[in-house]
Amino acid sequence: MAKTASLNIRVEPATKTKAEVLFSNFGITLSDAVTMFLNQSIIDGGLPFQVKLGAPNATTLAAMREAEARNAPGRFASAEEMFEDLGI
Repeated sequence: MAKTASLNIRVEPATKTKAEVLFSNFGITLSDAVTMFLNQSIIDGGLPFQVKLGAPNATTLAAMREAEARNAPGRFASAEEMFEDLGI
């Protein structure tokens, strides 16, 4: 299939240069790499890698600690006791 569509993106010059050097080691151009990324995204139905947020903030950490404390192994003798503790 002929490549007739254009894609214009803006990146920092240093990022472009580093990527060009990296991809040239594989024998491909930056354009080839972007095409590969787009095709793999289509195959995967999303980004072809996992996207993560940074470390949790203080509020999230506090909530995680509270949840861990509530669900400590052996704390509840039964499901009913757990639901009672949760107020359900």
